Amino acid sequence: MSEVARGFGRGTYLGGATMRRALLVVAFAAACLGTDGYAQQAQTTSPQRLGFSAERLQRLDAFLDAEIAQKRKAGALVLIARGGKIVYQKAHGAADIDTAKPLRADAMFRLYSMTKPVTSVALLTLYEQGKFQLTDPLEKYIPAFRDVKVFAGLDSDGRMILQEPKRKITIQDVFRHTAGFTYGYFSDTPVDLAYRAAGIEYDKLDSLQALVDKLATMPLLYQPGERWVYSFSHDVLAYLVEYFSGMRFDDYCRKTLFEPLGMKDTVFGVPAGRAARYATSYSLDGAGALHADSTRNDTYAHFTDHPFGGSSLASTPRDYLLFSQMLLNGGELHGTRILGTKTVELMTSDNLPPGTASWADGIRYGLGVSVLVDPAQLGNLGSKGQFGWGGYASTSVVIDPKEALIALLFTQYTPTDSRFVSEFQTLVYQAIAR
Repeated sequence: MSEVARGFGRGTYLGGATMRRALLVVAFAAACLGTDGYAQQAQTTSPQRLGFSAERLQRLDAFLDAEIAQKRKAGALVLIARGGKIVYQKAHGAADIDTAKPLRADAMFRLYSMTKPVTSVALLTLYEQGKFQLTDPLEKYIPAFRDVKVFAGLDSDGRMILQEPKRKITIQDVFRHTAGFTYGYFSDTPVDLAYRAAGIEYDKLDSLQALVDKLATMPLLYQPGERWVYSFSHDVLAYLVEYFSGMRFDDYCRKTLFEPLGMKDTVFGVPAGRAARYATSYSLDGAGALHADSTRNDTYAHFTDHPFGGSSLASTPRDYLLFSQMLLNGGELHGTRILGTKTVELMTSDNLPPGTASWADGIRYGLGVSVLVDPAQLGNLGSKGQFGWGGYASTSVVIDPKEALIALLFTQYTPTDSRFVSEFQTLVYQAIAR
């Protein structure tokens, strides 16, 4: 096992001479991370030593290879870690079909909604500084939400009927998508249509301030705390990061999260110097064939200069592994503590009000992450207490404290292929032998 792999785990003690050698190894490896050198490091840990069946992991290989051979995906990069050590990392297929460019371990991926857990952690670091309480009303810090009304149907002339909210929106509501907001993209309710008419769309907004200003003029889709509806909530959280820190959201994330954790390949948008490393994003055309999404229509180009909290980050599996391991470790990685253990426990607990339905049986929602409360009700392999989230381009992270497991699936296929992501989780868990 390499020194790098040993150093990734928690509680490792290295004596003076050994420590100096380890630091040299880490320094050398850091220069190779994201290249074939990183792939070699990843192969130093045997799956069997960490309780995985190598034979059963071949089923995961076969599944991904079949997706690519049948032209349902261009490529996929998988990284699995257990006990703080990398068990499996493999790139399948191409980063770009037209050029036959192979997918490499250092490929960059648009994370879309996998930005949300990062935004949540950023704001929770400020919560730990005593800047606010989760039960505080949102209007305490954003007065524009003081006069918000709630949609209650349409009158005979097709005009919205508006009611007073039964209670104030809290910051906890914003974290858990129970504030009354929506997204405008995924439904055609009168409120969603009003969002679109007002230009509340990422590529039409230049700042978090502009988004919050417009959002505060919209009626809530439902009474606060009574439903879970996916929404622009995490962009409001990102605005609160700026409000409490006095820094731009992206600058705060770099200073507080990315630099301390060593996430050197996590960026906002598509910086010019990294564009060549991005895997091409694909969707199906009218004939059912993979079609490359035009870079002219790539919202991610907009995010380079206009970062948002619900979507805008790009990263590599290796970088997101560092972030995930920090959470799995209870808020600490390599001696750097980002969050307190109790904060992580709260973040990854079921935060939804009793009786509030979530989007799938067996799954609830914490502060920016899904929480599995009943694998049998979900109908898939997993562990009670596992948490994570996914992105619009079919990326996914599963973090399982019971199994000390992190499983990352990175591809670039829109919209999210839920079947693909679920099958990936099945194949990861069926490979656990002890």
